[in-house]
Amino acid sequence: MKRFLFMSLAVILLLGFSACAMRQLWNPVSAFEKVAPVYPAGIDYSDLASLRANREKNSVSEEGKKGINQFSYNTAAQILNNVETNGCYSPLSLYFALSLASSGANGKTREELFALLNVSDPDQLFQQSGKLYRLLYTDNEFVKLKIANSLWLDNEYRGEPVLFKENFIQNTAAYFYSSLFSVDFAKESAGQAMAKWIADHTNNTLKPEFKPEPEQIMSIINTIDYRNEWIDRFDASLTKADTFHLANGADVTCDFMNMICFSRGFSIGDGYMLSSLDLKSHDRMVFVLPDEGVDLYSLLSSPSRLQDLFEGGTQAYGKVTWKIPKFACDSEFDLVDALNKLGITSAFKQDADFSGITDHQAFISSIIQNTHIAIDEKGVEASAFTKIDIFGSVQPVVQVDMILDRPFIYGIFSESGYLLFVGICGNPV
Repeated sequence: MKRFLFMSLAVILLLGFSACAMRQLWNPVSAFEKVAPVYPAGIDYSDLASLRANREKNSVSEEGKKGINQFSYNTAAQILNNVETNGCYSPLSLYFALSLASSGANGKTREELFALLNVSDPDQLFQQSGKLYRLLYTDNEFVKLKIANSLWLDNEYRGEPVLFKENFIQNTAAYFYSSLFSVDFAKESAGQAMAKWIADHTNNTLKPEFKPEPEQIMSIINTIDYRNEWIDRFDASLTKADTFHLANGADVTCDFMNMICFSRGFSIGDGYMLSSLDLKSHDRMVFVLPDEGVDLYSLLSSPSRLQDLFEGGTQAYGKVTWKIPKFACDSEFDLVDALNKLGITSAFKQDADFSGITDHQAFISSIIQNTHIAIDEKGVEASAFTKIDIFGSVQPVVQVDMILDRPFIYGIFSESGYLLFVGICGNPV
């Protein structure tokens, strides 16, 4: 599998499974045709009644929501602390891909994956994943958060048949809305088919290449295509070139967007200031500006510190002067080492237990994620999820300046409060 995927509007995450010795077969599926899911209906962001009904029908328990957000903070703190300058990471993409993989795990392999995902049993995993998918999936004229999952299965390994469990296939379609494909990973046609599927589900922004992998029996691909618009667009005539101060003391010149919000919430915390901008899907993009002299990475030093960053601080309301660099960031992550440090080890060993998927011995050979985020005067394009709160207009009693002219942290929150995208901008150029 090619290690690098160049992308623009979405996240691609692939889990490549390799196989070794055959076990006794039980309840297998040996042949199948492609299965395409029926995605949830798109709801217009202004249709408040339908949005409310969808939230109520697919609400995740408070315990489940807390567990999903804890997964986001745990993984983000581990991954972003290894970013040198710019980096963006999608907890949402990794969550769905690992959930799908863990649905076919047993024994110690499942125990480790469930611990990281903060789920206690398969039923909770299935119900929670299905609800989260339907809660977040958005596809309308102005806003898109299109989540797609797919399974790519090879029915032969070294001349021996590879048989996949019927329950696993049915559950991935029912709860994860997964497409299903039968391929031969030893042939170039498999990589071509995956590349076409990725392009079809990312608005033709991604056209990766994959080399033949004869040892591979399965891939899980998750893509996220996210596009959204600011509630209050920046006036392009106010965008001006100015200086951004890098962490190493050097300066670069970039375009800054400027706006004054007379009624805006913000937070002042230990070593940072935070405020957010509203998006049309009732999401919001949060910006965290470290105080002068505060090391940005100290704010990402642990999951609890990251959680406090986004959820803590002293909240206030008033006039916020914005100065934000236009930026675009592409990141590439090999996530195996990060997941090892978070306690996922069994899944990567040749004696991993994925007996819920197949009775062939199978293990995860690689997990990669690529992301892109870009913001301009109109809005945001990202592999992510955001939250918007629309405030009424009141006379401000305090004033803060969000002058993002030095390295800062950003996140995109869903309307329902999930952190599904987080990143660092150390150099907008």
